Amino acid sequence: MTLRRRLVLSIVALVVAVSAVIGGGSIIALFSIQRSAIDQQLQYATNRAQRSLQNQGPNGPGIELSRPSGQAAGTLTVYFLNGDAVVGNVLDNAGGVDPVSPSATKPLGTVRVDQEPHTVDLGADLGRYRVTAAPFGPAVLVVGLPMAPVYESVWKLFGVVVVVTALALVAASAAAAASVRRSLRPLDRVAATASAVADMPLDRSDALDGVRVPETDPDSEVGRVGTAFNRMLGHIGNAMQARERSEQKVRQFVADASHELRTPLASVRGYAELTRRMGADLPPDVVYATGRIESESVRMTSMVEDLLLLARLDEGREIQFAEVDLTGLVLDAVNDAHAASPGHPIEVDLPEEPVTVVGDAARLHQVVVNLVTNARTHTPEGTRITVGITRSDDGVDLTVRDTGQGIAPEFLPKMFERFARADSSRSRTAGSTGLGLAIVDAVVQAHGGAVRVSSVPGDTVFTVSLPDRT
Repeated sequence: MTLRRRLVLSIVALVVAVSAVIGGGSIIALFSIQRSAIDQQLQYATNRAQRSLQNQGPNGPGIELSRPSGQAAGTLTVYFLNGDAVVGNVLDNAGGVDPVSPSATKPLGTVRVDQEPHTVDLGADLGRYRVTAAPFGPAVLVVGLPMAPVYESVWKLFGVVVVVTALALVAASAAAAASVRRSLRPLDRVAATASAVADMPLDRSDALDGVRVPETDPDSEVGRVGTAFNRMLGHIGNAMQARERSEQKVRQFVADASHELRTPLASVRGYAELTRRMGADLPPDVVYATGRIESESVRMTSMVEDLLLLARLDEGREIQFAEVDLTGLVLDAVNDAHAASPGHPIEVDLPEEPVTVVGDAARLHQVVVNLVTNARTHTPEGTRITVGITRSDDGVDLTVRDTGQGIAPEFLPKMFERFARADSSRSRTAGSTGLGLAIVDAVVQAHGGAVRVSSVPGDTVFTVSLPDRT
């Protein structure tokens, strides 16, 4: 449930609760006041009935018992003698009298004789009455007044309370919705800005330039949140710029160092090769050491070239787009792999028609070579490798699949990081710089594509998706 809905419901619930308390209190107060008025009228009616009895002759109470002067319509008078109702009548609206039925006189005979008002239910004909029982010589005089007017007033007030509460509920809902919407409008702007930032690719240091929460009021709580959010965005932007400057320095250092190392490495390699060729009279251990210097210089030169390539790719260089026959690149890479690793059966799964893409032929060839080399280097001999090309809705998918032992799940998220190695999960029979898959990822991203990997024991698949730029 949203904050706006919770606030509106809270306000509406508060209005309903207040209305219920006020309405219930009013109903209880009205009932109490009117019952008190009935009790006072009942006392007067009892006094009049007693005076009327005192004025009766020696024959005892007669029909006049229920018709003393001043009694109101609906007044009930019953005279009990030795527990039996001698006379019992109710005044009607025309001033006449109606006899009280035996079913009604029965509960009246149980009323406590304490001259205090009591409420008695006299059945469907008469309903509830407020009655008092007073001793009169050897007899008991019971006088009562109907409670129907009281209940009628209470029910009318209850209806008024319900209608007023309903109207107040509707008005409070509309007013609360408008007020909460207006009050939370700054929070909506904060949420909209946060959503925009969450959806933005933060790969540039200027990505957050101009992205701020508008119209922040420091005097309100929400405004202070917006102000703090703007300060946070400013800090993040500054941190991103500092990080980009640092990364740029690192890239520049790597590029400069790689470039400067190429010449001395070439010299080391050249002198080592020259020494090895002219070392017929040298001791065998010296010849072996010279060969090792030459091979390690070759390996280090390859690493320097990879670092230089990554640095240039980070700077957006080294990519020259043209139409490339991807099928031919795959066949060339597979033929080279056959010659380099005859112990690995390598198959191709290609469409009948040649597949062409727009990209850099040299860099894409390097992608295929690195993936195939990764598969045959990190799997034992006899592992089957399949290189395939399929067309998709968005472009072309290049897959390299092997049936090796698979890659550890915890290593998959960092598979394409620089200098990352999965030595514990893939058998490595040759040296590796840990830059091959990083170059694959950088080249594919430079082409606007993506590379992903899935692996289970017996089935590891690298998939390169290249967009259709034709």
